[in-house]
Amino acid sequence: QVQLVESGGGLVQAGGSLRLSCAASGIIYSINSMGWYRQAPGKQRELVAAITSGGSTNYADSAKGRFTISRDNAKNTVFLQMNSLKPEDTAVYYCNADKIIMSWGTEYNVWGQGTQVTVSS
Repeated sequence: QVQLVESGGGLVQAGGSLRLSCAASGIIYSINSMGWYRQAPGKQRELVAAITSGGSTNYADSAKGRFTISRDNAKNTVFLQMNSLKPEDTAVYYCNADKIIMSWGTEYNVWGQGTQVTVSS
């Protein structure tokens, strides 16, 4: 079973930057889509950014111009560079990977455990 391990969350002042990382473990041949979602207290989980294996990206309007998603296919890792952070970016950030082709089969819609990002004003 594949696992996604996130790192890089923390506390930062408004205007600061953080870089999140998420690595998929296991004998993986390919991952179709990887992305970052976030969930603030009392709100639904929402897409922040996603990237396909070919490098096509999709961003939430709130992330455009401030966040950059990238991935290292060889290491099955996805990154989220977050700049100009705002207090409203405070949330638990979750890594997601979809259609993971592994040595024994395929897994769909796998989530990481989440990492807290807190932006102080």
